[in-house]
Amino acid sequence: MTDQEATLERVADVLINDMFKVAKGETVAITVDKGSLMDIADALFKKVRACGGLPMCIHIPQARGDSETGMPDWPASPLIAALSHVDVWIEMNSVVLLYSTIWERAMAENKKLRYLILGHSTAKSLDRVLTGYDIPKLGMLLRGVMEMAAKTNKVRITSTNGTDVSYLTDPSHSLDIDDGDYSKPIFGTAPGYVNIVPKVGTMTGRIVFDELQNTKIYESGKKLEFIMKEGKITEVVGDDEAKQFSQYLASFDDPNMYKISHHMIGLNPNVRSLVGEIVEDERIWGGTDLGFGHTSPIDMPPLGQVAKSHFDGIIAKTTIYFDDVKITDDGEVCHPALKDHAAQLIGATLAE
Repeated sequence: MTDQEATLERVADVLINDMFKVAKGETVAITVDKGSLMDIADALFKKVRACGGLPMCIHIPQARGDSETGMPDWPASPLIAALSHVDVWIEMNSVVLLYSTIWERAMAENKKLRYLILGHSTAKSLDRVLTGYDIPKLGMLLRGVMEMAAKTNKVRITSTNGTDVSYLTDPSHSLDIDDGDYSKPIFGTAPGYVNIVPKVGTMTGRIVFDELQNTKIYESGKKLEFIMKEGKITEVVGDDEAKQFSQYLASFDDPNMYKISHHMIGLNPNVRSLVGEIVEDERIWGGTDLGFGHTSPIDMPPLGQVAKSHFDGIIAKTTIYFDDVKITDDGEVCHPALKDHAAQLIGATLAE
C-alpha cells in the first residue's frame, strides 16, 4: 500500500466508521464536481459499502460561484429530492452548495440528515483535520469553551497583527461546536471549533487577516483589513488586494455580503499553522475564523441573514476575551478551567 493509499484508508475509516458511525442500510450521498478530488470520494464510497451502507456519488456541474450564486447551474429539484431523503450527505464539490436554496431546503426538510462539508480539501489536509487525536477529549474542551460563551455578553478578539474587534452576543443565535461526532442529525463542518453568531449590528473594530478567501494575501506579505462598524464592513484597507476585494464585494450588489455572519474559535489540535487550505486553516489552534454574508435560519433564527454568498477569513493567532476574561492568549488556551483539557489534547503541559 502506498503512502497515499494508506492516508485515504485512514481518513475514510475515521470519517465513516468513527465519526459518522454509518450503519448497515443507511444511505450516504457524496456530492462532487469537476474540481473535486475523486480519489477521496472513491475511498469514502468504498468504505460506506464495506460497512454495509448504501452510497451514491452525485456529480454536479461546477457552478459559477458558491451558495446562492451557483443556483442557475445546479439541477435544483432532483438534488433537493435526493438530499431530502438520505441519512448522510458529505459535500465534496469544490464550489459549494452550502447556504444555497438547495442546501437550505435539504436541511429543513430532512430532519434525520447528518451533513458534513469538506469542500476541496486534499487527503493530507483531511488526515490532519480528522485523524490522530482523541475525539471525546476534543469534545470536552470545546464544550467547556461553549459553556463559557453561553454566559458571555461581549467577545473581544485581538492579535499582534493589529486585529482588535469586539461584538455582543445574542442568546437566540446559534452557539455550537463540531467535535467529530456526526452520528446524530447535524449541520456539520470539520471538527475543532466553537462557533458563535454575533448579535446583529454590534461588531466594531479592525480585523487584519492572515488569510482571506478570494484574495492572494496568504504568505504574500500583503495586508488586508476590514474596518467594522455596527456589524458590517465599512472600509477595506490595503494595497491592490484591498481594491480587488472591494470590487468583489460590490459585484454582488447585496448589502448583506458586508455583514458579519459568524465567529469560529479554532481548536483543532493537529492544525498548528496555516497551510493555505481553508477547511483546515479555519480550525487553527488558538486562531479565529470570521465569516461574512449568508447566515442560515438554523444559526440566526427565525429568518437568518439572506445573502448571495458567504466567505471566510482567518487570523492565525488570537487573544480572545469573554467579558474581559482571557480565554486564549496569542494562540494558546490560557483559561484555568480549560488548560488541563487543552494540555491533554495536544499532549503537552501548557505554561502557567
